[in-house]
Amino acid sequence: MKKACVIGWPIAHSRSPLIHNYWLKQHKIDGLYEKREVRPDQLNDFLLNLKTHGYEGCNITIPHKEAALTIIKNVDDVVRRTGSLNTVYIHDGEVWATSTDGTGFIHNLLKSAPQLSLVGKKAIVLGAGGSAKAVIDALLRAGMAEILVLNRTAERVNDLKARFGPAIQTLHPDHFGAESKTAALFVNATSQGMKGQPALDVDISGLPPDAVVCDLVYVPLKSALLKTAEARGLRAVGGLGMLLHQAVEGFEKWFGVRPVVTSELYELVAKDIDPDYHP
Repeated sequence: MKKACVIGWPIAHSRSPLIHNYWLKQHKIDGLYEKREVRPDQLNDFLLNLKTHGYEGCNITIPHKEAALTIIKNVDDVVRRTGSLNTVYIHDGEVWATSTDGTGFIHNLLKSAPQLSLVGKKAIVLGAGGSAKAVIDALLRAGMAEILVLNRTAERVNDLKARFGPAIQTLHPDHFGAESKTAALFVNATSQGMKGQPALDVDISGLPPDAVVCDLVYVPLKSALLKTAEARGLRAVGGLGMLLHQAVEGFEKWFGVRPVVTSELYELVAKDIDPDYHP
């Protein structure tokens, strides 16, 4: 039996097993995807000895992502570009890492808002952490011309400028209203608005009527930001689709089959998050 897992400390909240075990059953693969609690002091041994621990690979979540960057030496171009990773796999007997967050984000965005044109346009991204890096990299590679980053710490935005170049600019909170009037896309790449986290305090009333609002938060399924966007008639894109799409590449690397994100899978995970969900 082939096995993969998601590691974190703690890890009880993860929905990844629902996703991967659905695909394993769908494709009749003798495999298992499970949650695995790994303490920070166990991380080095676990990652460098995946096969010994019985796994083909793993997903990495909080709080291990940054530490994993210092442990895994074999990384692909995506990790080198973004400075972030979320997926670990074995290739030619060695442990490798990639990040699938960017492709998951862009696939979900364009599937949910097919009318959105990115080439030559401007986006506003809230946050400057690992998720923001993946989002920014994906948007730039899709042709976005300008990305304004709103973040509490200017130093982290400066790091993004150094990493991604002149297309990245710092957005001062006082200028948000004026800049939002010409933005094609607004992305919340922070945990603000997530269940148990502080509310997101941002005024999107200046966004043009054809703008798209995207929230990476998926608990709740429809955040306050998305509800506000919909009330304004804007296209609102939630974070659950990104979670599903980012899982595709890892599954293929571990189990040898490229799965498809379906409405049935979306509903399965959505109902686990919110039992009252209905399409």
